[in-house]
Amino acid sequence: MVESALGLLLLLAIGAVLYWLMLVVLTARTLTHPPRQTYASAVARGQFGDPSELDDPREFEAWTLRSQGRDLSVWDVVGENADGPVAIVTHGWASGKVNSIRRLPVLVRLCSRVVFWDMPGHGESGGRCTLGVQETDDLLALIERVGGDKPVVLCGSSMGSGVSISAGVRSDKVTQVIVEAPYRLPPTPAANVMDFKGAPVRFVLGPALAYVGIAACGRWTGPNLTPDKDHPFNREVLASRLRCPLLVFHGDADPTCPIEDGRAIARACPRGTFVEVPGGTHQNLWKHEACRAIMEREYANAIAAFAKP
Repeated sequence: MVESALGLLLLLAIGAVLYWLMLVVLTARTLTHPPRQTYASAVARGQFGDPSELDDPREFEAWTLRSQGRDLSVWDVVGENADGPVAIVTHGWASGKVNSIRRLPVLVRLCSRVVFWDMPGHGESGGRCTLGVQETDDLLALIERVGGDKPVVLCGSSMGSGVSISAGVRSDKVTQVIVEAPYRLPPTPAANVMDFKGAPVRFVLGPALAYVGIAACGRWTGPNLTPDKDHPFNREVLASRLRCPLLVFHGDADPTCPIEDGRAIARACPRGTFVEVPGGTHQNLWKHEACRAIMEREYANAIAAFAKP
């Protein structure tokens, strides 16, 4: 009788472990294989599919950046100010360049060139998402490809914010970084996203992020971090190392990335500025009319210093 009970408990324990491992693998796959935002998906939602379909249509060149063995999709738009900077726009997790082009009308007036790209595992690009572990090297490769002798302004949103800050620290060509809805550490938005999906988080997310880190760079760390202020993946720490100006936008109603993270990141940068967007969420900064007005005004003011002949 005792042996039967012990055997049953053992089977239940094995089943529980296998179920936990399945949840960890599924969570890691969800984070590294986000829904792709492509031309077709944008058109299906009644949105602009590329720069030529905007209310103010813009011709563009589509080309591919080969980086770390992956083909990354790029849209390249000629700006109206030949003496202005080159702007590179980096989207967030589960987004893509089709969503980033909302920024084009304000950028194209002040810049000599505006470049949009799909990070790995997003949009039309190959590879898989590594939550910012490898994406910084891809952005650095893009900077080298398009920067030339012009100043470079990096514009990032959410996950793209951290990638832009990291690249700004490592590249001397970057003269300004503008970010929207950033976060200090990946577990924060990842936990909120999985919670929104109704997926388990406790005891699952940490190991899943560790798996992502190991798969991406062969280390247990990567995005699986405790709130260690000195950890190199901490975007607040990276912001403190930026030598160029940093402009941080954050909506006061963002349910995914807490506004406190945005404030901390801006405060850490020696030349940081923080703009709170009333009524702004994680997704509506360029959709809601009042939010968009703030974004356009502050973007234009920030870039104007680098747009003068």
